Amino acid sequence: MDESKAAVLAVVVTTLRQCIAEEWIADFPIDRSTRFNQDLELESIEFVKVAEALTRHYGTGLGLAAWLSARPLAELIHLSVGDLVDYIADVLVVEA
Repeated sequence: MDESKAAVLAVVVTTLRQCIAEEWIADFPIDRSTRFNQDLELESIEFVKVAEALTRHYGTGLGLAAWLSARPLAELIHLSVGDLVDYIADVLVVEA
């Protein structure tokens, strides 16, 4: 994984831990393969909090809400941390 994706992954993991704010998440291993639905059992309201926090961090140009709304439901159900990291890293490269 290149340095920019590693940096984005670190931000996403920190954001997840802060937004979920439950004891179990502190020690739960989160990596690119971690799935939001299956592994983290993220409720939609929690995912909204994560998306809002990432938008505050990276700016409104991130377009996270539009990206998510364009995904088919089957894809959203299997969305991984790596999918989100790749999207954010790609947007940051385009903006640079």
